[in-house]
Amino acid sequence: MSLRVYNTLTRELETFQPLEDGKVRMYVCGPTVYNYIHIGNARVFVFFDVVRRYLQYKGFDVSYIQNFTDVDDKLIKRAQEENTTVPEMAERYIQAYFEDMDALGVKRADIHPQATEHIAEMQEGILRLIETGYAYEVDGDVYYRTRQKDDYGKLSHQSLEELKSGARVEVNDKKESSIDFALWKRAKPGEIAWDSPWGKGRPGWHIECSAMSRKYLGDTLDIHAGGMDLCFPHHENEIAQSEAWTEKPLARYWLHNGYVNMGNEKMSKSLGNIATVRDLRQNYEPRALRYFLLSAHYRNPIAFSHESIRQIESGLERLDTAVVNLRHRLKSVLDGEADPEVKKGLTALGQQLEAQMDEDLNAANAISVLHDWAGLANDILSRPTVSRGTLQALLEWVKEYGSDLLGLVNTAQDEDLDTAVEALIEERQQARAKRDFQRADTIRDQLQEMGIILEDTPQGVRWRRK
Repeated sequence: MSLRVYNTLTRELETFQPLEDGKVRMYVCGPTVYNYIHIGNARVFVFFDVVRRYLQYKGFDVSYIQNFTDVDDKLIKRAQEENTTVPEMAERYIQAYFEDMDALGVKRADIHPQATEHIAEMQEGILRLIETGYAYEVDGDVYYRTRQKDDYGKLSHQSLEELKSGARVEVNDKKESSIDFALWKRAKPGEIAWDSPWGKGRPGWHIECSAMSRKYLGDTLDIHAGGMDLCFPHHENEIAQSEAWTEKPLARYWLHNGYVNMGNEKMSKSLGNIATVRDLRQNYEPRALRYFLLSAHYRNPIAFSHESIRQIESGLERLDTAVVNLRHRLKSVLDGEADPEVKKGLTALGQQLEAQMDEDLNAANAISVLHDWAGLANDILSRPTVSRGTLQALLEWVKEYGSDLLGLVNTAQDEDLDTAVEALIEERQQARAKRDFQRADTIRDQLQEMGIILEDTPQGVRWRRK
């Protein structure tokens, strides 16, 4: 089955076909680094991490770019409040971003370009837009002339008249039209600034992504993506300036994920109703946060609650326990080929999961297939005899889909920890055999402090992590 994705530009599900066979050029708008990211921001990065993984699973060579906005009004204001510099603040929150996303299992992009490192490329584009009449300079500011672009509004599906009626009217505005937007901003006293043909200043927000996506991926991308809040004005303005600059389509497919809501409101820093990833991962298993962000279809809103995270932790524990029990059983089974019926069942589960992902990247439904796998694994484990090949097939399946693709199931083995735990369990068994129950209890307490829970089964004692 072919992959189909919902294209915001056409408002239709379309069969995915990249410009170049076997290769995908993908750009995802990254954070403005003036604060810690919240769980709403993280939905973008977690979901499109899965999209990238799935495209790679499908055999595509993916070039994945995600930028950092490291200069804008918010950064300048925050740096002034904290009596630091914009570069120092940006670097602090870039590192914090990586720490948070590493914890959530988000793989780093091939390149993470920063706006301040691409001023020359932005100025090149602005000069071209001025030359072709798409931009104009006023007192050191440069604006994009939206009325020059006949199809402006095509991504957000709004006409110029609708956009003008909804635009904020500014006092003493130097712009020709209320919906013209800044490409270059004249520096105010004391602000960070760069030399330019229009005097000292800094770039507007939108031009950075046009310049960086073009530099690293070319004039036309296969996928441009981000949160729904970027559809207008950011992505709309990117389209306008990029297509006027290059005279080519900016992207074939535009993908946008829905909001994370806190109660009935969209979570946002401006509303002050945020839950930062940094705080949440101190209290919850980071994989549970990742699971939560994938637990609804990406285009739908999702409501955050602490109760939902706690329920998800229980679901993850079920998956992890199945993995641990399979590994434990492997130590006491005889060699043998995988059961053909089990292999057939695993193939069917893989096909089900792929079918869900092929239909507009439905990771939420794909997760449900992981739980079907756990049910199959538990059924196999309940059998008195089972072959090594069967257990290995079950583990290989969950590694491919649960770990490598969705990034949810912990299939990595800590050999040193496993060896230490097994040695303590063996010592406890010997203590019990000698009726040294005090020593046995001490070992159990020691294991609990290590986050290890013991369970007595017909096949012997097995253990799992909390």
